[in-house]
Amino acid sequence: MSEPAVTLPVVDPLPIVEAPRRRLPEWLRVNLPAGRAQEVFNVTQGAVAGNQLHTVCEEARCPNIHDCWARGTATFMVAGQSCTRGCRFCSVETLKAPPLPDFDEPERLADAVERLKLDYVVITVVNRDDMADGGAGHYRRCVEAVHSRLPATGIELLSSDLAGNWDSLAALVDGIPLSVFAHNVECVPRLDKVVRDPRASFAQSLEVLSRARQLRPDIPTKSSLMVGVGETDEEVVDAMRQLHTAGVELLTLGQYLAPGRPGTRFLPVDRYVEPRQFLEYEMIAREMGFKGVASGPLVRSSYRAETLLEEARTGLRILPPAVELHQLG
Repeated sequence: MSEPAVTLPVVDPLPIVEAPRRRLPEWLRVNLPAGRAQEVFNVTQGAVAGNQLHTVCEEARCPNIHDCWARGTATFMVAGQSCTRGCRFCSVETLKAPPLPDFDEPERLADAVERLKLDYVVITVVNRDDMADGGAGHYRRCVEAVHSRLPATGIELLSSDLAGNWDSLAALVDGIPLSVFAHNVECVPRLDKVVRDPRASFAQSLEVLSRARQLRPDIPTKSSLMVGVGETDEEVVDAMRQLHTAGVELLTLGQYLAPGRPGTRFLPVDRYVEPRQFLEYEMIAREMGFKGVASGPLVRSSYRAETLLEEARTGLRILPPAVELHQLG
């Protein structure tokens, strides 16, 4: 005799619930522009869009975009909108073979800088591993176009590592009219393989900075470190020491903020470093001998770039503290 059929109750599957994102600490909140600041922000936005340019402010989702654009400053990103590398901290689109850089981009860039009446401009780049010279020729044309149009405007170039092509580096910096040559090491050496594209490394970045300094000792070099990706404070201090030994004069330190939900690409935030610790980083860096230091939760590599350079030139502290006293508790 067969067993009677048993009817099981229908149970809806449990819903998939994403883990809530960690709440940002109070010190990472920013204010939106208003009044005159909003007007300047709109002018900056119009100059960028009207000249079909890209900015690292937008592409990298910089938290300081409102502050900088409201002051009429922007960091322009040249050589395309897509990068050939896929670092796990960066929101810039990754393509193996992006379109070639726009031949007219240097002049459009010069147009925007002229329209904004900038006394100082930061030009950053995407990696172009698909090009024989790593993009160095195009980077140089952009710098020269701005200088030709506006010879009194200071220019800071935040360069790629050019895939370790030292001939390209030499061709890039030879006689180039720069106020600062910058290249970011991004993270402490131990975390290279976790944070950066496999083609990048702290050692290679350090050599870029060291060689640039040797090729053009008249141009200050600059680099930047992120914290909150898994490093220890001791590793941060050691990385600073290596940068100073390589001849780097200008240094920025800031908090990593995941540009998207952690997944196959973006790293989660390991820790939110408190403002007091950023102040300690700054004090240590200045004791090491760095001539200009900006260290704070919202600091990015181009943070108040012209003021940081002025500090290095004069030896006087001009830059407003990146850590406010009320944040120290």
